[in-house]
Amino acid sequence: MTAAGDHTAIAAAAHVPLRILHVMRAPVGGLFRHVADLARAQAQAGHAVGIVADSATGGDDAARVLEPLSQSLALGVTRLPMHRLPHLDDLRMAWRIAALAQGLSPDILHGHGAKGGLYARLPALLPGFPAPPRPLARAYTPHGGSLHFRRRTPLGGAFFAAERLMARVTDFIPFESDYARRRFCEVIGSPPPLARVVHNGLLPEEFATIPPAPDAADFVFIGEMRVAKGVEDLLRAFASLPGALRLSLVGSGSDEAAFRGLSERLGLSNRVQFLPRMPTRAALRRGRILVAPSRAESLPYIVIEAIAARRPVVASSVGGVPEIFGAHAHLLPPPGDPPALAAAMDAALHMAGAEREALTDDLAAHASDRFTIERMNAGILAGYRAALAALG
Repeated sequence: MTAAGDHTAIAAAAHVPLRILHVMRAPVGGLFRHVADLARAQAQAGHAVGIVADSATGGDDAARVLEPLSQSLALGVTRLPMHRLPHLDDLRMAWRIAALAQGLSPDILHGHGAKGGLYARLPALLPGFPAPPRPLARAYTPHGGSLHFRRRTPLGGAFFAAERLMARVTDFIPFESDYARRRFCEVIGSPPPLARVVHNGLLPEEFATIPPAPDAADFVFIGEMRVAKGVEDLLRAFASLPGALRLSLVGSGSDEAAFRGLSERLGLSNRVQFLPRMPTRAALRRGRILVAPSRAESLPYIVIEAIAARRPVVASSVGGVPEIFGAHAHLLPPPGDPPALAAAMDAALHMAGAEREALTDDLAAHASDRFTIERMNAGILAGYRAALAALG
């Protein structure tokens, strides 16, 4: 075929609808939001899309998202029981998902997170699994996952060895942050030839400004109540700030009881309010300044969402957060350092109005340029097509 013929064939292929099956474990948190947004955008673009997710987690919140979403997904939503940590049942679950893929005949099997990545790729390594009926490209997005483990621990070593093995059958990796790409190279090795950084993206309406509620606290945390989210560091930092200030903690999680106890021991019961999970934009109104003190992250949606809504943000310099802050990354305190976090919170609180407005506007402009659903979907779809082309 001539060069002109190659170009024509590639252009024609770019308009052919794809069959895409996303596989993840827990339908909670940023990973779930990423998959749901991506599946919705791909379906709206005319592709046949499906989702496979754990049936034992997510509760009513997951159902509220997945049930209406399933109506627009040609390949449907399948819920199966999945274990969070490595388990003997993983082999059976991988077989069930391979059998499902054989019936649905996707072009792309996209695993998200450590467990979703295992289920999407393990069948290509072992004999006896149901074979795909036609060429199948396997994609994998880490979303932090196993990349957060330490290299010189038994569990970390096992995860990284498994990742190196499965990289052999991975056709495309869209890293959600450059941090994730660098971390992959550091602990696992060179990624497959077809690997790109494709940042998480927001919907157009999420770039509308959100003012704080009249009774908003001075600071608000929004997220899972887990040690990795830095809530303990936040409480200790807040305890060192003047007693007239107030903090709202919005969310739930396995360590919530421990954080409530710590709040009482620090004498913060009258200054700290624990609130249940609620839609992000409603939660952002509960505080004048968002604090995201995580000890481990990849590219947290909540930081992008707050910046897009022109809310002031104090976040720890972890994972891909510096990529969100761009030229203002020097403002980020180190993770796991309550005194540094307290200093950053105090500085944000006392920043002059004109300086705060200029900073929030600049950060929002950076977000609108780099972190949109259109950009995310286009980058991932381009990677899918390149992976299928490489399969021949």
